[in-house]
Amino acid sequence: MTLQVDIQAQLGDLSLDVQFDAPVGVTVLFGPSGAGKTSVINAIAGLIKPDKGLISLDKKVLYDGQNSVAVHRRKVGYVFQDARLFPHMTVLQNLTYGGRNDFDRIIDILGLRDLLDRRPAGLSGGEKQRVALGRALMAQPDVVLMDEPLAALDGPRKAEVLPYIADIAATQKIPVIYVTHAMAEVTQLADQLVVIDQGQVVRKGPVFDVLADPMAARFFAKRDAGALVSCVVDRHDLDEGVTVLASGAGPILLPGQVGKVGAGLRLRIPAQDVILAQTAPVGQSALNAIATVITEVTPLPNGNLAVMLRAKELPIWAEITPLSVRRLGLETEQNVFAIFKATAVGPV
Repeated sequence: MTLQVDIQAQLGDLSLDVQFDAPVGVTVLFGPSGAGKTSVINAIAGLIKPDKGLISLDKKVLYDGQNSVAVHRRKVGYVFQDARLFPHMTVLQNLTYGGRNDFDRIIDILGLRDLLDRRPAGLSGGEKQRVALGRALMAQPDVVLMDEPLAALDGPRKAEVLPYIADIAATQKIPVIYVTHAMAEVTQLADQLVVIDQGQVVRKGPVFDVLADPMAARFFAKRDAGALVSCVVDRHDLDEGVTVLASGAGPILLPGQVGKVGAGLRLRIPAQDVILAQTAPVGQSALNAIATVITEVTPLPNGNLAVMLRAKELPIWAEITPLSVRRLGLETEQNVFAIFKATAVGPV
């Protein structure tokens, strides 16, 4: 099942011109406030009508420039930023307002069984968002839209809700369109990433590919630019106080005890924290030194250079100055070590 979006609209001063496909899984629409992200999902829901274009779901046309399927016939689940639960209803009544599809499995996945008799006033922010997600799913939607659902939550509440969203995306087998401008949510949730700036799609594709593209870095905060890596927890070395991860580039060390052995996780390696060396490092504190080969050296808009690296199966990149490139004589096909501190990277 794939959602196809190709729409154009003039919304005040914003000229919206967006095209992307969203397959099963989580497609994140990422960009600054005012970029047009919410307008896109409102068009998918039928809450606003584009000037022209096409919106279709698994070849079922929802909008084609002439005809527009009514909102209540689109089978879309919408989770808003502020949950929007009915205050006079219990959690059970809120959940079943739109239907009871797959009731037991959904409340178990979202951890809602102990909340069924309570009312929204007695719920935490994270609990409210889980109920709102459950309500959207019980209507048996063909696609779920989520408009910055964690923006109003503090750090611990966000950490509480994110795994539930990831579980839903993995089990429901439908497209989930998730709007955010928070990179931590992108790296933890996204399968596909669509970067929107001033109403235009400026980058799109699998999240690992987009984040590995240095030309996309200008759309992210400096600290957010860098590669996203899939790893598996190999072991915990309690004597040394580190966790050893298995990756496509070999072992990577993290401080402390992270995750369960055998668990998969994503690791973000900020490009600004990667140091390059021509020889294996000795006598320094950084725990991670990965043998790589340079695949490309690309100028960045800020005047620095992106050095693209491949370590076995793993693409990463480093942002360094032109002076460093000249002093090291860096060029494509050269073997170098990518060095980064264990404390500079972490699971997302």
